[in-house]
Amino acid sequence: MIGIDEVARAAGVSTTTVSRALSGRGRVSEATRERVRQTAERLGYVVTAAAATLASGRAQNVGVVVPLLDRWFFATVLDGIAAQLAPRGYDLTLYALTDDPAQRRGLFETSLRRRRVDGLIVLSGLLTDDEVAHVTGLGLPVVGLGVPRGDFPSLRVDDTAVGRVATEHLLQRGHRDIAHISESLPATSPADPEFEIPSRRRRGYEAAMADAGIRAPRFAEADFTIDGGRRAAHALLRSAEPPTAIFAASDEMAYGVLTAARELGLSVPGDLSVIGVDGHVLAGLFDLTTIDQFPHAQGERAGEAILAALEAPTPAEAGLAAASLPFELVVRGSTAGPPA
Repeated sequence: MIGIDEVARAAGVSTTTVSRALSGRGRVSEATRERVRQTAERLGYVVTAAAATLASGRAQNVGVVVPLLDRWFFATVLDGIAAQLAPRGYDLTLYALTDDPAQRRGLFETSLRRRRVDGLIVLSGLLTDDEVAHVTGLGLPVVGLGVPRGDFPSLRVDDTAVGRVATEHLLQRGHRDIAHISESLPATSPADPEFEIPSRRRRGYEAAMADAGIRAPRFAEADFTIDGGRRAAHALLRSAEPPTAIFAASDEMAYGVLTAARELGLSVPGDLSVIGVDGHVLAGLFDLTTIDQFPHAQGERAGEAILAALEAPTPAEAGLAAASLPFELVVRGSTAGPPA
């Protein structure tokens, strides 16, 4: 394995100069810096994380707190973050955020305090006040994505507006019996329901229905999975008065609704209109009308924001601020007028 001494001898400089040239810290002429870089590349020398941290005070690593590692949406957001950080030499460390109190305590009170990362991105994290205090007390740049709290800068979609736009699309098609499928906040949740994304989408749905003079909207509970949407849709569509349209809080739940409709012999959109949220990669294949919230672009924005904070000379110059992210109604063949 090639060491820093061999790079120094081959480049004709001291080991201190090699360290400065490769870390970007300290005064080194551009010509010397380039000679050292080319020598290191030719010899296959890679700076270890420990050495880089000692030399620069940086781990060249960004932590990402993510609630669900196996979901398409979060995987797409993570890919967007990595697309921004990798070219700048930053690694990613993922921290899973579960509902287990012991795991959460270990994450916030121990793992994040080991100083293995230079900054932190929190994805759709439903944090308690104590957990927020732990995060803000780290002394690191923090960017939230989909975290509707004001404790640290957060990029987020207006989920209340998303719920309203989805519902108004169905109302404009002439539907009045519109059901909404989403997740309810568990009684044991550590978060305030006011900050819950599903709650905000439901609030937008209920507001649009109330504005249309419909005072008794229909809600069915399900988790954010295809099977969850399928089970909830079966319950709604087997009722004495099934809805003519369903607004699912995610595209994967909407796929479950489409599956249930097919199993019950219903035509979409002839007998039932369906709309989802996310802009899932398979939405076009399923001809699903959806609210696209551009998850890859969300990740890119979060990556850009944390890089700006890390590379700013002072925290005041980082320019971190809360910002609203775009979304767009994409109309396809799963929505039409109600059956005659």
